[in-house]
Amino acid sequence: MTLPQVCVCYLTRELPAGGTQVLLGRKKKGLGLGNIVGLGGKLEPGETAVDAAVREIEEESGLSVAASALTALGVLTYLFPHREAWSQESSVFVCSDWSGTPRESDELNPVWFDVAALPLDEMWDDARHWLPGVLAGVPVRRTFTFGADLATVVASS
Repeated sequence: MTLPQVCVCYLTRELPAGGTQVLLGRKKKGLGLGNIVGLGGKLEPGETAVDAAVREIEEESGLSVAASALTALGVLTYLFPHREAWSQESSVFVCSDWSGTPRESDELNPVWFDVAALPLDEMWDDARHWLPGVLAGVPVRRTFTFGADLATVVASS
């Protein structure tokens, strides 16, 4: 079975006084409603994950990113046996070179968070298992299976 393809990108910035922040946003509609998420979404027909990431970043935040500025850091597979339509495979990118000022969209309201204090309790349950590493530059290739509540990771590999 081929899973639907999606992408997610974590835009980062270094603070003058030290420390790193990442741009996240609270999902306003669709899958993950209410969760804090990275920027991204579904690939359109014929679109690469990189092209989709560039498009989704602009649509969701108003920021501009060059495809060459994205660093691919892995692939995550999400399995929802209790709601198979939610299962998907996500290409993961990070990017520290972008332009513009983040603005709210109909999808989410972007907010900068300190990487040292990620809002993991308000994100999808899988994020705690891999996001801190990805933001530190560690590649990821994981599969997460969610339980009947559609929110809790019950298995990972």
